[in-house]
Amino acid sequence: MKKILIANPKGGSGKTTLATNLAGYFSTLGGRVVLSDMDRQQSSTQWIERRPADMPLIHSHNPRSKNLDLDSDWLIIDSPAGLREEKLSDAVKLADCVIVPIQPSAFDIGATRDFLDILIEEKAIRKQKTFVALVGMRVNSRTLSAAAHAEFMKQTGFPVLTYLRNAQVYATAAGQGASLFDMRPSLVQQDLQQWAPLLSWVVEATDTD
Repeated sequence: MKKILIANPKGGSGKTTLATNLAGYFSTLGGRVVLSDMDRQQSSTQWIERRPADMPLIHSHNPRSKNLDLDSDWLIIDSPAGLREEKLSDAVKLADCVIVPIQPSAFDIGATRDFLDILIEEKAIRKQKTFVALVGMRVNSRTLSAAAHAEFMKQTGFPVLTYLRNAQVYATAAGQGASLFDMRPSLVQQDLQQWAPLLSWVVEATDTD
């Protein structure tokens, strides 16, 4: 089983957007995909509930439930805001890789800077048993905030996988229980190009053979 943790201590950073679209992508490849929703708001779970029956199946898992059947090809963990201390360490040790979404605002950058300092101290990450990378979320490349955002991302020392634009198509997909990979390619061509390096890195980072 290949395990991906999506984490950032700040709410609204784009964790669920990454988690649901990753689940959508890997479900199109076949195999069993489980989306584990650690957030109290249960946004990922609600997304699965909206998902049409004719789309590739994604299994929902609530960590607070007694159902611990996580047998799958892919386990994608949508973590809550404020994931800290023992819970963070346990989640990192479980994961093959951690993806940290970051939006281009001073509040997001400040919260993420402290979080990355904590991640660096995690034993699994220091020993390169778990890999970490960053993704820019809801980025308009023509703004001054985007330039400051990119500079911060570069200075962290972690791989920067891609910058995802701020597009209505994400909200449309979320409302339909769909991912970009379930939609007509002509509608999401630019977005799929932005996702390509992220997906390549995840496959490489979770390759334990």
